[in-house]
Amino acid sequence: MRLKDLLEGLAVVDKDMSINGLSLNSRTVACGNVFIALAGAKQHGLLHVEQAINNGACAVIFDPAGNGRQLAEQINNVSVIEIENLGLKLGEIAARFYGDPSRCMNVIGITGTNGKTSCSQFLSQLLDDCGIIGTLGWGEWGKLSKTLNTTPDALAVQQILAELLKDKKQTVAMEVSSHGLEQGRVNGVTFKGAVFTNISRDHLDYHGTMEAYVQAKLELLKKPGLAFAVVNLDDSYSDQIIAVVPESVDVWGYSVLGKKSDLPATVHAENILHKMDGIEFDVRWTTETQRVKVPLYGDFNIENVLAVLTAMLAMGVPLTEAAEKLAHIKPVTGRMERFGEEAGPMIFVDYAHTPDALDKVLSSLRKHCKQALWVVFGCGGNRDVGKRPQMGKIAEYWADHVIITDDNPRFENGQDIVHDILAGCSSTARDGGRDCSLQSSAFPPSMEVRSVATGMEPVRPDKVEVIQNREKAIQKVIAKAAANDCIVIAGKGHEQYQEINGVQLPFSDRNVVMEALKMRAENL
Repeated sequence: MRLKDLLEGLAVVDKDMSINGLSLNSRTVACGNVFIALAGAKQHGLLHVEQAINNGACAVIFDPAGNGRQLAEQINNVSVIEIENLGLKLGEIAARFYGDPSRCMNVIGITGTNGKTSCSQFLSQLLDDCGIIGTLGWGEWGKLSKTLNTTPDALAVQQILAELLKDKKQTVAMEVSSHGLEQGRVNGVTFKGAVFTNISRDHLDYHGTMEAYVQAKLELLKKPGLAFAVVNLDDSYSDQIIAVVPESVDVWGYSVLGKKSDLPATVHAENILHKMDGIEFDVRWTTETQRVKVPLYGDFNIENVLAVLTAMLAMGVPLTEAAEKLAHIKPVTGRMERFGEEAGPMIFVDYAHTPDALDKVLSSLRKHCKQALWVVFGCGGNRDVGKRPQMGKIAEYWADHVIITDDNPRFENGQDIVHDILAGCSSTARDGGRDCSLQSSAFPPSMEVRSVATGMEPVRPDKVEVIQNREKAIQKVIAKAAANDCIVIAGKGHEQYQEINGVQLPFSDRNVVMEALKMRAENL
């Protein structure tokens, strides 16, 4: 490609040339590549320009923000081109270089606090020739390459889309995070559909307020090419989402709670049954009703199934065909993934790491659990501190036994994180004399509704235990639980590491669970 064609309308190119690649990483630059230097939060990319030039960069595009302009003045031996707000324009630049691949596929953007990964993975199983971009990686179901973020950087997104198109994918189910939207990582992507799963407290360490977090999510509705939007009517933000959907976009709603809507296209789940082998329910859409059976667990998975089913209907798939495919759906790694034999306790590994997600997982499993419900969880370090006591209160309310442990402490002291979680537990009200009273509005609104219906016994003061070593915590619970108990290992899901003081140490909840089950079997 010619450099002038790449940057037409974005910058003046004094010296045109042929280029064969784009790179954000000075270490991976090859001869004939353009090095793109962004103004990062910690340092400017131009600090590494010498390495990029030594590796063969033929030109440098940089953002003048920070000290970019001063650093650029020191470059003499290659063409240097300045573009303001380069980070937000990178997606358009990358899309041009890779031939605008998203225009040749149906890209379905999935956003929300919880359920993005499950919905993207489910869609990839249900739709023909469907690629995936998300938390678990990119590629196709059962064959994924690793990604660094839920939504990769703008250059990587276009590279991946180009590869998926080359692999003859017709549809792409793409997780779109609030970070990705605010930072412009999906700029340059043409979306066919947008799916909003739900919105609840998350990433306030980055966005600052819920209002800012919600506004970041709503940016997905402004993307070019959008034909339909799927909205969870049971979510408290659904009206706000629907209100800003462009008139040219068809709005589809779905509801598990029977919420009525004026939308012309609404899908409902009715007559729900929670069984040992999964869930089943009736799907009602216009004049059609279809019974759906899925080998999944939890009310939130009904929401996830409805979300992908509604997206399929919006894409023209008949209801009967969609229902037949759902019967063969497979659970997602680390998302309500079940372990153990029928004769032992039901064990689930789940990624729930927000108050709303933990509330939904535990309240849902109450309906599957025959005896005691156990939960092992912690909270990540250097993240939203305010959610910690909320998760402590939710865990203590729903579970019979709560084990608080380390998650990814990162650079925080694990004991401080545990103390924050315990502040929400009534059994620790005397711990250090801390005031554990919290406003009810800080918790998922569904928690109060469900709590009345369950008729659960009052919280016991001895039900919460702290075992900071995560491996020992999991081992102890699996060894101690009764055959008809239910265990939830929450917070890390698919992750293969535990981050402590900046080091990612090999660790897998799934592997620890499987080893603990072997030990349990040997001791029986």
